[in-house]
Amino acid sequence: MSKTRLDPISEQAIDWMVKLRAGTPDAALQERFNAWLTMDRAHSQAWATLQERLGSSFNTVRALDRRLPGHASDAREVLLQPHGSRRDALRAIAGLGLLGGGVWLGARTQLGDALLADLHTGRGERQTFTLADGSRLSLNAYSAVDLHFNEEQRLVILRHGELVIDVAPDPRRPLRVRTAEGEMRALGTRFLVAQEQDASRLVVLQHSVEARLFDGSVQVVQEGQSAVLHPRQIALVSGDQRQRADWLNGRLNVLDESLEQVVDALRPYSRGFVRVAPEVRGLRVQGVFPLDDPDRAFSALAETLPIRVDRYSPWLTLIGSK
Repeated sequence: MSKTRLDPISEQAIDWMVKLRAGTPDAALQERFNAWLTMDRAHSQAWATLQERLGSSFNTVRALDRRLPGHASDAREVLLQPHGSRRDALRAIAGLGLLGGGVWLGARTQLGDALLADLHTGRGERQTFTLADGSRLSLNAYSAVDLHFNEEQRLVILRHGELVIDVAPDPRRPLRVRTAEGEMRALGTRFLVAQEQDASRLVVLQHSVEARLFDGSVQVVQEGQSAVLHPRQIALVSGDQRQRADWLNGRLNVLDESLEQVVDALRPYSRGFVRVAPEVRGLRVQGVFPLDDPDRAFSALAETLPIRVDRYSPWLTLIGSK
């Protein structure tokens, strides 16, 4: 799992920007926006940052269009139309280089990934989508995918996070999921894919899946099995791994994982920053923990492991040895 974390408050601010720029906002929309703005100081800070970084971009597009007619027409059409989407707007802005080289919303950050992805989820959010072919795609929190479906292929690109897909049959177009390390081709109907740090994880929930690295290495993974795709090796994991899909029901089911791995799985549901001290990261964990209540999960870990959990605010949690 990547260490870069999506900032849900910045994402909410961008949603509000798009809504408020969609023509003339009515009184009800303005009232909801004002309530969101005053709900938390972080909201107003995110809004101010957004206006500083992006607000001027709309004026820049107008100026470009006046000075160089036609050069900014595509961006202007997207940015100034009454019902432009957030994703299209940001793509147009990024295309004109109006984000300062993409430092704030860079394509390599999870925030940039999510904003430009076809489907994504935010902090603590799980969502299931029905795809154009009838397949059912479920995304864990802080996940983002791109979809490339046409008459010749069905391709899902996992930018970051974790998914479970129930594949609709189509012998002409085998469904593939691509990650940073390779591709997984459905030979059956249901499987899980997670983008971890420097590796991808495949868990076959039904039937079988063909895993292939970009160097051509292939491994068929059977129902109940799991494989970790490294850049140059596919490693099968012993034991039934289907409990890894329990996040669909809001549970983190751990059989034998390190504390660091468990905390990584809880991060997409946690507000703020969670740090695990190096001396306790390797402690082994077993149990079932609630994803939707990470504070309770951290407390449960502290009851069973020689660790202490110190919460300095909703935005900072430190986990160290007792």
